[in-house]
Amino acid sequence: MTIVLAQQLSKSFPKEKKPALHALDFSIKSGKITGLVGPDGAGKTTLIRMLAGLLTPTSGTLEILGTQMPCTQSSLLQQIGYMPQKFGLYEDLSVDENLRLYAALQDVEAPKERIQELLDFTALSAFRTRKTGALSGGMKQKLGLACALIKKPKLLLLDEPGVGVDPISRINLWEMIQALLKEDVAVLWGTSYLDEADKCDSVILLNEGVCLYQGSPQKMKEPLLGEVYLVTNISTDKRKLLTHLLHAEEVMDAVLVGASIRVNLQEGASFPLAYLSTFDSEASAAVCSPTFEDAFVRLLGVKTAPESLLANQMSPKEERAGHLIEAKNLTKKFGNFTATDHIDFEIGRGEIFGFLGPNGAGKSTTFKMLCGLLVPSFGTALVMGENLYTAGAKVRSNIGYMAQKFSLYGTLNIKNNLEFFAGLYGLSGENRTQKIDDIIETFDFKAHLETRAELLPLGIKQRLALACALMHEPSVLFLDEPTSGVDPITRKEFWTHINGIVKKGVSVMVTTHFMDEAEYCDRIMLIYHGKAIATGTPDELKEQVSRDATMEEAFIYLIESYDKRANS
Repeated sequence: MTIVLAQQLSKSFPKEKKPALHALDFSIKSGKITGLVGPDGAGKTTLIRMLAGLLTPTSGTLEILGTQMPCTQSSLLQQIGYMPQKFGLYEDLSVDENLRLYAALQDVEAPKERIQELLDFTALSAFRTRKTGALSGGMKQKLGLACALIKKPKLLLLDEPGVGVDPISRINLWEMIQALLKEDVAVLWGTSYLDEADKCDSVILLNEGVCLYQGSPQKMKEPLLGEVYLVTNISTDKRKLLTHLLHAEEVMDAVLVGASIRVNLQEGASFPLAYLSTFDSEASAAVCSPTFEDAFVRLLGVKTAPESLLANQMSPKEERAGHLIEAKNLTKKFGNFTATDHIDFEIGRGEIFGFLGPNGAGKSTTFKMLCGLLVPSFGTALVMGENLYTAGAKVRSNIGYMAQKFSLYGTLNIKNNLEFFAGLYGLSGENRTQKIDDIIETFDFKAHLETRAELLPLGIKQRLALACALMHEPSVLFLDEPTSGVDPITRKEFWTHINGIVKKGVSVMVTTHFMDEAEYCDRIMLIYHGKAIATGTPDELKEQVSRDATMEEAFIYLIESYDKRANS
């Protein structure tokens, strides 16, 4: 059954040169999941808000459950469940109070029974009295879903439900949504996780307000068969080879996959084997199955930049003996709760070290101790051989830190933020002026210089945060979920910069919930309940599951194996 039917649907906003959405034709069926994907500014959130009845179309027609939109009848709107970004929850209310509020707003019959049903469905019964602000990301996600389902909707709209949530929580959400399909609910799933889009029954791909594709993910990948390759047996520096391949005219995109490189060719191109051999005569290339990401990049027609202008402006870091980052017996307790429990690792010059784990595992706590923002209960954190808690400002000046929320001053514009961080890091005179000018040029900030940071699109905000963290050219960079909620194309640009600075000798420690980004790391530590439960290269961790396992499968397997051992 068709729940949503759009014909030539368009939406324009005053003072905007281009329409947010232009002449869209699509349908959404009951009992199916329709994925909604596209880069920042594509129009995804605008479309979801129109479907929720929050925005009026400028032109075209939009029918939901046979009713022409816009419609203010509560009988229709209560059949639409909407879970916005950040879940739409009241953090100072408990789980139970949030559900009771939503039940009252939607005039739910027998609210106590419905709330208990949803608490059981989302496995939140044990936490019903807990304040929402104290919940983990995965629990907030479940509560947001429960609130959206309070009236048993026939259309469920999910706007980036997996942002900032670990893979296990995202899989739990997917399983709950699958259960809803048996009740013939139609689901629109807006996502920046392309592995989620690949599992949908159909997808809508938007770019600059225009629909580039609607259909099954499988058909979207079919044109790429025979045009995606995996380069293996690499005997040279894998990041330098990655850059080399991206310079080839035949190559649209290339990404690291552990010790290998997946190469997405331009349409109709042949693999540049001779070009590969000029850099690494031992490397080999073979056709592999295209991913949804490969098809996404191909349809958008955006060739990945091979070089980072930001990294090219940095001076190479001098060679030095020993490790740049060391954690020794690092432990942090809050009362009787142990957030980080005897963590040990070291990171060498020019290495990317991934720090993975579920929400609440202790990742951010460890980061704050390593940056000197939090004093450990015991154990030490060394940066460039110096103890952070006794060393002076000189050691701290070698650290760059990009926090989850980007650590920008929202009421300051781009220029003011750059000037503030330049002063904070001790840049002065011509060096300060030149550095700010270079950053503005590198990231093409000129059109946004007077825009307050809080009003910037997410992709530009991320670029600004990275620029501020690297302005003083640190030797060590900490990245705490730096790409959460950012679209795939912007993430590629971000990692081009990171790979570039690593080739200059900068050491990087990163947390992420994107398992494809974990593949870019040289080594990974998996942390759970504050303990390190596995360490190794991406390929070593995957091989603990099977030869062809994905990083997500390895993540889940290692967590579940630990739970089994702990409970046996």
